[in-house]
Amino acid sequence: MSKIAIIGSGFSGLSSAAYLAASGHEVHVFEKNDSAGGRARKFTTEEGYVFDMGPSWYWMPDVFENFFKDFGYKVSDFYELKLLDPSFEIIFDKKETLPIPDDFNKLCALFESVEKGSAAKLKEFMQEAQFKYDKGMKELVYMPGLSLSEFADAGFLKGALRLQVFSSFSKHVRKYFSNPKLIALMEFPVLFLGAMPQDTPALYSLMNYAGLQLGTWYPMGGFHEVIKALMQVGENNGVTFHFNSEVEEISVHNGLANGLIIHGEKLQFDGVVAAADYHHVESKLLPSALRNYNESYWDKKTFAPSCLIYYIGLSKKIKRIEHHTLFFEEDLFQHSKEIYKDPKWPEKPLFYVCCPSRTDSSVAPHGHENLFLLMPLAPGLKDDEALREQYYEVMMSRLESQVGEEIREYVDYKRSYCVSDFIEDYHSYKGNAYGLANTLRQTAVLKPKIRNKKVKNLFYAGQLTVPGPGVPPALISGKIAAEQLEKYLKNQKHEVIV
Repeated sequence: MSKIAIIGSGFSGLSSAAYLAASGHEVHVFEKNDSAGGRARKFTTEEGYVFDMGPSWYWMPDVFENFFKDFGYKVSDFYELKLLDPSFEIIFDKKETLPIPDDFNKLCALFESVEKGSAAKLKEFMQEAQFKYDKGMKELVYMPGLSLSEFADAGFLKGALRLQVFSSFSKHVRKYFSNPKLIALMEFPVLFLGAMPQDTPALYSLMNYAGLQLGTWYPMGGFHEVIKALMQVGENNGVTFHFNSEVEEISVHNGLANGLIIHGEKLQFDGVVAAADYHHVESKLLPSALRNYNESYWDKKTFAPSCLIYYIGLSKKIKRIEHHTLFFEEDLFQHSKEIYKDPKWPEKPLFYVCCPSRTDSSVAPHGHENLFLLMPLAPGLKDDEALREQYYEVMMSRLESQVGEEIREYVDYKRSYCVSDFIEDYHSYKGNAYGLANTLRQTAVLKPKIRNKKVKNLFYAGQLTVPGPGVPPALISGKIAAEQLEKYLKNQKHEVIV
């Protein structure tokens, strides 16, 4: 049995911890904050609101189910999932709304009502997207991305044309649909989780299959219920958690990580999974000679957005609002440019509103509403209270106009969260919220390596390495890192025996 340290308790860290502990190792998780979850932490207010701080879209339910199945559990052993209908709603210009039904036949009818002939096109699009999902989410994402030979072995190169790894997502969508509303619907996951549609591989139409055919779900009690479940799996396998325990240094001797410095004290370990921000781990916890990458490498990378978030409590209910609402009255392409090509605070932003209290009465006092407002932003921007307030007024004005009633005068709780908070709480590089963008030049083996090239028993997990941004990929990243460390430890044991 080896003694393993996990740095960070987000989804990837909790995943790694559970797998390594189940393999019989003594596992310790060190978290700089006072609770687990990373970006998926929660907080409760004196007024009685319960806010999820980050993730709110529960997609790819099979990935979660597979995780718990690996430990002999089911999702239902830990939390209740509710399928949302509509899955979400999109607001376009002139208050035109597009509610997205959870039933695929109804979705086809909706497409046909917007653009003649598009129902058949949607079915064809989804057949391709399902192939990519099955191949991508069941095979490719579990590869450590250490060598091209992994993909040759998996028949990847042979099927690359069908997977459309080298094709543009934007062009792919436009092959099927011409109506701007349908194009915006298909492209929105890319804006929030990756890059400009023009720069994203068509492979990622698998996200459309995940969201539009597998459904949008909600874990009752809030997204943090998933974090609690992951912790429970870890604890059931013997994982020990240490909160308010920021790692100050990774101790390395003879090419091996042999401990962590925490509160000025060295704790001995046989292996480390760094599930904190990759750039922070390399630039602050390791000497320059032991880093995989220098500053210029990170500076040239394309990052997914940061965001401005508002957590809002209302002392009344709202009549016309869905659980998830996308405000797309403005130009998607222009907002994308202001994130990826010409980084600046957007002139006419798109944004997203989540109202979990519409589905779950436990997240707000009786007769009150819980709102989560999110506006994607370019990472690295300077933010201050004046800018935050400026965009708060923009978002709330548009929200009030859409629902047709006053909201701001009923706000009894309000908290903002932006670029500087991501840096402070998570050491997030440039305050990014989602990780690396899913561009062709940052896919698979072209992502930052999951293994440290100079420290043999140090591995990385999370949204800055394989397989990429999002909660399901983070769970998978933790599993990959655990498997790679386990493989290394077994090889070392074998060498000692021999």
